[in-house]
Amino acid sequence: MVMPAVSESPATRDSPPRETEYRPREPIDVARAIAFQQRGAHDPAQMSVGGVIWRASRTPQGVATLAVRVQRGAVRAAAWGPGAGWVLDQLPGLCGGRDDPEGFDPSAHPLVAAAHHRFPALRLGRTDLVFDALASAVFEQKVTGLQAFGAWRWILTRFGERAPGPTPRSMFAPPADWQRIPSWSWHRAGVEPPQSRTVTAAARRRSSLERAVAAVADDAAAIDRLLRSLPGVGAWTSAEARIRACGDPDAVSVGDYHLAHEVGFALTGHRVDDDAMVELLAPWAGHRQRVIRLLGLSGVHEPRRGARLHPEDHRSR
Repeated sequence: MVMPAVSESPATRDSPPRETEYRPREPIDVARAIAFQQRGAHDPAQMSVGGVIWRASRTPQGVATLAVRVQRGAVRAAAWGPGAGWVLDQLPGLCGGRDDPEGFDPSAHPLVAAAHHRFPALRLGRTDLVFDALASAVFEQKVTGLQAFGAWRWILTRFGERAPGPTPRSMFAPPADWQRIPSWSWHRAGVEPPQSRTVTAAARRRSSLERAVAAVADDAAAIDRLLRSLPGVGAWTSAEARIRACGDPDAVSVGDYHLAHEVGFALTGHRVDDDAMVELLAPWAGHRQRVIRLLGLSGVHEPRRGARLHPEDHRSR
C-alpha cells in the first residue's frame, strides 16, 4: 500500500503494519461512509491526506491507527498498534459493507428518489466503538458543532493516547480513563459540568455497557434502552451514538436544533417540529437515517434568514 512520505520513529520501523484488502460485493461510497465519522476539520482522531483516510481508535485490544485508500473498487488498508487486527477485521463495517438497504423504497418522495439516483452507493458506516461514539455525542449536547469539535480536540490532544504508526501529523485516540480528567480541564475545554459528569459516569460503566451492547447484537431498540439507562443520555444522544457506532439506518436525532427544520423544508417546503418530522419520515420506517442522509446530499436546504446560534463561552465565569 503506497502511503505518504513521513518520518518514522525506530519503534514504527521495527513494527511493520498489518495490511489487508477489502473488495465490496457491490459499489459502495467508502470515502463518504468513513468521512461521516470525522468530528470537524481538525479532528485529532481522523483526517484525510493525499487520498488516504487516517483513523486513530481505542479498540478492545488497544490503540490502533488505520490508513485506508480506495483504488479501483478495492479498499486497501494498513494498521499499526495493538488493535491493528481488530480495526482490520472491522473494516467492512466502517466502509458501509454491513449496511443493508434491502426494503428501502425511495419512490415515496421525488426528492428522495432523485437523491438516491445520484448517490446509489451511499452506505452507512459503523465503528462498533459504542462508548467513544457516546462520548463524542455528549460533547455535542446543547452546543454548536464548532464548540463540540473544539472541545473534542482539546481533550484528545491532552488526555488521549498518541496514535502509533507513520501518521501525517500527530493523531490521538480517545482517552483510556476519562475519569482521570480533572474538572478544570473539562472547564478549559469548554465542556459544561452536566456533560462532563455524563461522560465520566458512563465511563464507570464502560465495560458492562459494551458487553451488554455486544450481547444484543444489532437490536437497535435494545441498544437505545441500554444507552438511555445512563444518566444524562436521552433520545438525541442515543441516536447520535447509534448512528456512528452501529450504523443504525433508522435512527432519528429527535431534539436536534436544525434537523426537523431541514427535513421539513426538504420534504414540504417549510420547517416543521420534531413530531411532524417523525410523521414525514414514517413511510421509510427502518431506513429513516438513510433518508436523512440522502436529504442532506440533495442540495435542498432551508435558507438561513434568522439569527445563528452563537457559541457561549462560560470559561471566564
